Amino acid sequence: MDIGAENSVSLGGNIWQVARADGRVTEVMAQKFDLPLLIAEIMSLRGVDVDDAPSFLEPKINCLMPDPFVLKDMKRAACRIAEAVMKKERIAIIGDYDVDGATSTSVMKLFLQSVGVEPQIHIPDREEGYGPSIKAVDDFKAAGARLLLTLDCGTTAFDSLEYAASLGMDVIVLDHHEAEIRLPKIYAMVNPKRLDENDDYPYLKYMAAVGVVFMAVVAVNRELRTKNFYTPENPEPDLRKWLDLVALGTVCDVVPLKGLNRAYVSQGLKIMAARANKGLTALMDKANLSEPPTAFHLGYVLGPRINACGRVGDADMGNRLLCCNSDYQAQLLADKLNEFNAARKDIENHVLLSAMEMLEGRQNEYPIAFVYGYDWHQGVIGIVAGKLKERYNVPAFVMSVEKDEVKGSARSIPQIDLGTLIIAAKERGLITKGGGHMMAAGFSLEEDKIEDFRKFVGDYVRDKIGNEAITPVVEIDAVLDVGGANAALAGWLEKMEPFGAGNPEPRLMLKNVRIVRPALVGVGHVRCILVSENGGSIKAIAFRVGDNDIGGAMLNPQGEKFDAVGVLRRDRWQGCNDVQFIIEDLRKVQNGG
Repeated sequence: MDIGAENSVSLGGNIWQVARADGRVTEVMAQKFDLPLLIAEIMSLRGVDVDDAPSFLEPKINCLMPDPFVLKDMKRAACRIAEAVMKKERIAIIGDYDVDGATSTSVMKLFLQSVGVEPQIHIPDREEGYGPSIKAVDDFKAAGARLLLTLDCGTTAFDSLEYAASLGMDVIVLDHHEAEIRLPKIYAMVNPKRLDENDDYPYLKYMAAVGVVFMAVVAVNRELRTKNFYTPENPEPDLRKWLDLVALGTVCDVVPLKGLNRAYVSQGLKIMAARANKGLTALMDKANLSEPPTAFHLGYVLGPRINACGRVGDADMGNRLLCCNSDYQAQLLADKLNEFNAARKDIENHVLLSAMEMLEGRQNEYPIAFVYGYDWHQGVIGIVAGKLKERYNVPAFVMSVEKDEVKGSARSIPQIDLGTLIIAAKERGLITKGGGHMMAAGFSLEEDKIEDFRKFVGDYVRDKIGNEAITPVVEIDAVLDVGGANAALAGWLEKMEPFGAGNPEPRLMLKNVRIVRPALVGVGHVRCILVSENGGSIKAIAFRVGDNDIGGAMLNPQGEKFDAVGVLRRDRWQGCNDVQFIIEDLRKVQNGG
């Protein structure tokens, strides 16, 4: 339901929409489990059924993980890996350079080390490209590897993996990317997105690669136990100690935090808070993270630092950090990742500003952001595309023109399916390769095809949404008075964590508030007190609004009333235990509310 006269646009340029839950479902849920009605309503909006409420609030892996053998080829893969462990065969691993790839590789490596096998690891850099290469296969074969595992990659790597199989290597893929009808002819393909998978456990399709790898580790461990591999002198490892890495990869790959994923992250955060992983501990210290980590910290504090090595540094450094067993070495690697992250930010800002100058310095005939530059760093074009999409609310296409080809990345709005667009462009010969899903894609093309590609993309998008950019809609979970935004509600909201994809942090609207004691703090942040008509008040802050209409209204409120949209969080700054409201958007109240 829209709120406000004539769908008025907020100071942030958005239309607000309040969601409505099924009243009967929420009442039953609230009564059955003694929940506040507001919490039951938000859970219902997240798609939580009445009977699933307990597992949502207290997700447990042993209740949500099925027998790993429900996935096709998992039994075959687990038995082969267990055999290699018992025979001390050389095992080679090819991972990916993002956080999901680094954590997937680290979980498998740490497990294999715990059972007496030292695997060979290869993380390709961005120049080599995503996935297994012929050269990597040749190098592993020359080193004597008999079993090759590809983690977070390999599902569509037909040439390189079938080549490895032709050399006598048993190849096992543990992946989660979209699959085709045809699969590589290899030893085992474990991927919940295989088109021939059954749908008995639909939430398994949401898993990041690291979740698939952890299920495989559980299966291999069980096989080793069955074969009496473990003894008092050679005890079985505690697999739970690697759940911090599973949580990190799951959050950073932005997969829905539903079902098993939710349990992975919930339990993994508890393990991470114990600070047992030397590399993660060093990275948390470097980021000045002293409080117990949340999904937010994984996605926006730790994840970007690990991602930075794959974007602008050494691709395998993330894996090395996460597997590090030396405090000194962990400190060195964390320092280096911090440097890479700072460099990534500088490079990203340069490309972003260049792109914005291009877009805002000319008339654009299409509702798209389409920019390219010579030798723009490939590691940041995806981030820049995402920021352009957020700024202009249109699909964004960002390309780096290299010597031999143009490499691009795109981010979309809900109305445009990038995966379909990229397939259509490839069929027309406008791009040489590409792939993705609805909201994100990567592609390559020849330089002389850039203008043809721009026209194709522009016409495609215009046909779908017209010439004007669509006003973004802010979804609101609940409307309440300032007095209801209290510590008790904040405590209940914390029970709904972890927040992320599929379970966003509840967005609340505080009605008819006045802004008092505003002040500019930090770099463009504005803090204030929100006061309701009945005298209730709450501390509030809006980040990075100093140069926009929201910040202007907060700093000069002129006694007007506002509706404020944002999230309620505990404020533990300098040891206090209070609550504050994080303002995301404002709207002036018309006609006195």
